[in-house]
Amino acid sequence: MNELDKLSPSGDELTRVDGEANAAALKSEPTPEKVVGEKESICACGSSDATESGQSAESVIVDAEVPGDNVCAEESSPAMDMAEAAESLDSNKAQDHGYHKMTKPELVEALGAIIATGDMEAHKEVAAIKQAFYTLHNRQLSSELDAFVEAGNDPEAFSATPDENEARFKDLLADFREKRNAYLEAKEEECRRNLEEKNRIISELKALAEDIDNVNVHFSKFQQLQQDFKNVGEIPPGSENEIWKSYQSTVEQFYDRLKMNKELRDLDFKKNLELKTILIEKAKELVAEEDVIDAFRRLQTLHEQWREIGPVAREVREEIWNQFKEASTAINKRHQDFFTERKATEQANEDAKTALCEKVEAVDISALKNFADWDKVAKEIIALQNEWKGLGFASRKVNAQLFSRFRKACDDFFTAKAEYFKKTKEQFKDNYSKKEALCEKAEALKDRFEDRSAYDEMVALQKEWRTIGMVPRRQGDEIWKRFCTAVDAFHDARKKLLNGRRDEETENLKVKKSIIARLAEIPEDAERKDVIDTIRELQAEWQKTGHVPFKQKDAIQTGYRSQLDRLFSAFDLRESRQRMRRFEGEVKKMEGDGNKIGRERDRLVRALENRQAELKTIENNLGFFNVKSSAGNSLMKDLERRIERTKEDIAQLREKIALLDKEGNAPAAE
Repeated sequence: MNELDKLSPSGDELTRVDGEANAAALKSEPTPEKVVGEKESICACGSSDATESGQSAESVIVDAEVPGDNVCAEESSPAMDMAEAAESLDSNKAQDHGYHKMTKPELVEALGAIIATGDMEAHKEVAAIKQAFYTLHNRQLSSELDAFVEAGNDPEAFSATPDENEARFKDLLADFREKRNAYLEAKEEECRRNLEEKNRIISELKALAEDIDNVNVHFSKFQQLQQDFKNVGEIPPGSENEIWKSYQSTVEQFYDRLKMNKELRDLDFKKNLELKTILIEKAKELVAEEDVIDAFRRLQTLHEQWREIGPVAREVREEIWNQFKEASTAINKRHQDFFTERKATEQANEDAKTALCEKVEAVDISALKNFADWDKVAKEIIALQNEWKGLGFASRKVNAQLFSRFRKACDDFFTAKAEYFKKTKEQFKDNYSKKEALCEKAEALKDRFEDRSAYDEMVALQKEWRTIGMVPRRQGDEIWKRFCTAVDAFHDARKKLLNGRRDEETENLKVKKSIIARLAEIPEDAERKDVIDTIRELQAEWQKTGHVPFKQKDAIQTGYRSQLDRLFSAFDLRESRQRMRRFEGEVKKMEGDGNKIGRERDRLVRALENRQAELKTIENNLGFFNVKSSAGNSLMKDLERRIERTKEDIAQLREKIALLDKEGNAPAAE
């Protein structure tokens, strides 16, 4: 199986179906409908539906125009394009709810929950749910098609299994779309009524401003109308600038003509100046805000508050506006630089992904001659696939193309690998036939153990066996056991002819029993340095001693090994405890020194990883010794002892790391 199938691309890197399978899958794959088909941006503060029409919020922000210095002026409207871009980026954030980790029923339930709450502003979340649902749905279709084709069927005959979750999901989408359209129509009507109301209020304000003789009398009513104007809700975006200019002009005309008490007017100007000064300070704080997008969005709120505050004294009006404008320009510049840097990052990702494609495409399949070569290159390609998963997105226009190119190169390699393995199976079959013939010859010789020529023939058969290639593991163990049974039976029978060696084997048995008894006399609590020389002498004597009777060799070997294991296990346990006590003493010396503790912990972590890798290698090697022969049993026991020692080392390393972690979290001594 191609390891690239383990990738989980999002966005443009949706699961695809290659070749003819792709054509068949597309016939049964539902085309995602637009979640929301209503008009975009009905009101001035309405959010963009770019993500629902198939365009990602990410690309909306990249392509949005970033205004320059003239972000917002008292005589003009604020820059709405970048606000819409920021809202489009919010659509990306809205998608980050873990929907791509959900199952189909969970996604259907999540969509139903949104509809049940009646939140028609959640269209971005609905789009994210829909994208996650059809990503999962398309992957399942691809898996079904692959299984269908692998079964030997024609891809054109593939028919997708009916999915009741998809039917329910489509019904919920249609329900949401209908309700949202109704919601937006109502909102549009509300915006239209609000526009009429604001025009009516402006008309009354103009009437009061033009009544020059009674301006003082109308001041309270004028303030109430101003408050009423602010309380009116959203209006169509195309009318906002015109309405605001008309309103601002009328208000300034009223104050210019106002002939009431100067102290009252100055007090109002002073209050407005204080409020606008606060907004200037907030805008300056946003210049240092780390989250550029959040700073830009909050700046738009400050501009709305600025417009709602009344005028200030004419002599400071231009000065405070320039201060506010200067802070706004700095924030907008950072916002524009953010998207410029992101484009550079996307270009770097594109270059890195192109390089990975070229590496896979450069693999020379003709140079791979054996399993080791194929496995080595396969591991390299899997490493490249993991590296691919660690890269971010390239630009939208090439991201999907690069993914298709990379996947095709990987698919070509793993297809060639599968073909090579298929051909190798035929070679395995031929090797099995040859080994089966050797088994028959060995079985024919086992009763001729008295004949020297039969002995030579048996040795020749064993040599010939080693020249034959591999066979499948399932059959290899069986045929190997059959051959060993015949060979062992022959040699065992021949050994029985050597009666002169029986007395020697009996004497060797007595010597080895004596060695075991002397080892048993050594207490477990003895110090290693006091008894190690004795143990080594006994081991050397054991090695010099010849064979024992065949029936007792396993028992005598087990007794000998158990005594050595008893002693060395006791030595190792004491030494392990001593090392741990010494280590605890070293840790105490490091108390309060975070750098030393960190370096020591890193060293132990690397040692732990090495020991874990070593344990895995030993366990893998253990799987090759399934034959119950004397050599095989000895090697298996050695490997098992190594596994136990390695596990003990791993446990001690973890204990040391835990001790360092505990010491590192403890407060430093004063």
